[in-house]
Amino acid sequence: MGAGRLSAVLVTALLAGCSPATAVAGEAAGSVSARRAPEGSYAVGVRTLTLDPRSARPLPVTIWYPASADGVAAGRFPVVIYSHGLGSRPDLHAGLTTRWAAAGFVVAAPAYPHTRQGAAHFTRADVRNQPADGWRLIRYLGGLDRAGVDPLANHLDLTSIAAAGHSAGGFTTSGMFSEGHPARLRAGIVIAGGGLPGSFAGPTAPVLFVHGTADPVVPVTVGRAAYARTPGPAVFLSLLGQDHGRYLTPGHPGFGPVLATTTDFLRWALYGDPAAGARLPADARSPALTRYESRPAQ
Repeated sequence: MGAGRLSAVLVTALLAGCSPATAVAGEAAGSVSARRAPEGSYAVGVRTLTLDPRSARPLPVTIWYPASADGVAAGRFPVVIYSHGLGSRPDLHAGLTTRWAAAGFVVAAPAYPHTRQGAAHFTRADVRNQPADGWRLIRYLGGLDRAGVDPLANHLDLTSIAAAGHSAGGFTTSGMFSEGHPARLRAGIVIAGGGLPGSFAGPTAPVLFVHGTADPVVPVTVGRAAYARTPGPAVFLSLLGQDHGRYLTPGHPGFGPVLATTTDFLRWALYGDPAAGARLPADARSPALTRYESRPAQ
């Protein structure tokens, strides 16, 4: 099947099977209505907060959001939960996350208690607990959206959520797609990561994998094994000869294709934008640097 035909199949599968939709203010609970993705670019605001600061797992969070001169831009915006890798922190990924916010998404990035840079008791084994932290953050954001006094109130579309992350954050992302996860988790982006035990179960959702073919930390075979396991529509973007993540740095030759592909993937999955889905093969078209593959649900 040719790339254009397969892209069309993926778009059809997504729109029919995953039903991306956005809640409309004033409608009854559970009633949703699709919207067009925003055009142009927003200014970006940022805030930080900490969930459960006195608990055993306090969770500092950085939130980037579409902004206006008065604060949060008008409208409701899909939410992306972004997870960092081992020894990293949310602000080190701002080159990517701020650009997603400018495209019309609220990006919430937790700093995980035992894998972030500067953690008092660092342990990579704690990655298995991080998907639950992601869901804890989603529940907290639901409270903010309902709180009339919070600046983000009535601006968060929590019927359209994506999980994304790099390295250990990619494994965290896959772990959020476990048996019984809510269908409002509509898409995943796994960058230089793979699957956790029990991942890619429950309601199917499209997943985009981004991986350097010369990654010395998480071999590309790990990402490809997770791609093969994913039951929903899936895309694999290979960065040819690239390492574990320098392509996430603005100015790197790989950054442009990664930004374009991930942004259109989010527009496609969370806003239900078929034009963005149709652009995906061209977004990554750089024969000396990238290879793009896609397949419908299995």
